[in-house]
Amino acid sequence: MLVVDDEPIVRNVVVRYLERDGYRTLEAADGNEARRILERDQPSLVVLDVMLPGVSGLELCRWIRSRSETPIVMLTALGEETDRIVGLELGADDYLTKPFSPRELAVRVRNLMRRARPEVNGREKVSFGDVVIDAAAREAHKGGEPMALTLKEFDLLLFLATNPRQVFSRDQLMDRVWGYQSALDTGTVTVHVRRLRKKIEDDPSRPRHLETVFGAGYRFTP
Repeated sequence: MLVVDDEPIVRNVVVRYLERDGYRTLEAADGNEARRILERDQPSLVVLDVMLPGVSGLELCRWIRSRSETPIVMLTALGEETDRIVGLELGADDYLTKPFSPRELAVRVRNLMRRARPEVNGREKVSFGDVVIDAAAREAHKGGEPMALTLKEFDLLLFLATNPRQVFSRDQLMDRVWGYQSALDTGTVTVHVRRLRKKIEDDPSRPRHLETVFGAGYRFTP
């Protein structure tokens, strides 16, 4: 695990909780140091603060996502909803606002690393339109070309595709896909749905497969 934060106290607390769960950790105090570590190593997950000296956390998130699908948990200042939404749009899988509970962060990390595979009704592959999802390989293709999906994009797509025509609220998706209940949804599900539409729909502005059911949630139609 790579922990990127310019506050030593925050890094120490996060590292202590992650190592308690058995993870080996690396630390960086700024974006440039984090990039050097990422070019040298391949961490399983990055805990990334938005406010960093030099290269910002948002810039670093964009750089990481351009190179890999490594799960990213972003740390944002309380009330900075814009940073949270931008971070999710850039490819972050989850976020926490400061001050945060290190115990909750550890739970979020465990859920991301669990890479749970939803039930696929005995099938290893699910297809719709020109999209094929290989559950066993955790790969998806559109028109025969591989799709670059983050960890949670894949989990969300697979979950919805294997539960067609059912409407799920944002809270239900947070519970079933992210593995915890969110007291206040500030965009995680919404942004992931928007990102998925750009990748699976021929016309994201008029989605055929990933539909919004106003006032209720989302429904997948094969």
